[in-house]
Amino acid sequence: MTSREFDIFFRRMYLPLGMYALRIIDDAPSAEDIVEDAFTKAWQLIEEGKEISDFKSYMYRMVHNGCISFLRSKKETVGLEFVPEADEEAVDTSERDAMIWKAIDELPDKCREIFLLSKRDGLSNDEIALQMGISVKTVKNQMTKAFSRLREALSSGHKPFFLPFL
Repeated sequence: MTSREFDIFFRRMYLPLGMYALRIIDDAPSAEDIVEDAFTKAWQLIEEGKEISDFKSYMYRMVHNGCISFLRSKKETVGLEFVPEADEEAVDTSERDAMIWKAIDELPDKCREIFLLSKRDGLSNDEIALQMGISVKTVKNQMTKAFSRLREALSSGHKPFFLPFL
């Protein structure tokens, strides 16, 4: 694998791997560290001339093992049997979550803020309007805009995309 190929894999897989790790350990900074460490170890193996036949599976396994080690180091061994394996469903879910968050990040600033206050924080349109000093109608318009842009971004080239938080 060339450094360019590795860079392409890194850019494509970083966020989904991060979402997978976050789902296991529920600690964003540590999840990010685990993913970065997995990529560092993989690159070191590649530089040593070792070939990784299925890079995607290898990376998910590395992140899975890193998460297990993290939980063990924190003495959180209760429930380790419930840690999801890096199977096809977990990979698909992580990739879907990454696509959703990437689409949310690409919303205009005000639109994204209103959307997150509503969907992430559970605020009503009235509460958002009061907090931001805008009208309820503006909140509704921005939510409509957000849903429209998210559906467009997430369904381009695919079947209609289901947004799990709708």
